[in-house]
Amino acid sequence: MKTDIHPKYNDAEIRCACGNVIKTRSTRSTIIIGICNACHPFYTGQQKFVDTAGRVDKFQQRLAKTQAAQAAAAAPKKKKS
Repeated sequence: MKTDIHPKYNDAEIRCACGNVIKTRSTRSTIIIGICNACHPFYTGQQKFVDTAGRVDKFQQRLAKTQAAQAAAAAPKKKKS
């Protein structure tokens, strides 16, 4: 087998946006993440709204437009005499 083909495996820190630091081992010395188990709503039990780039607002606008189109299509059409 070839020697020295594997990367160095050193101590590393995982840093969250909330300030939590987790010690582990990795090929990278520092890993920065946006959400971790200390601030994730599933683990904390707190309902926190994480909306990046207004995606929820865009979805709700599309939903309202679709519902309006469906209501207009379901309305009875007038017959021409």
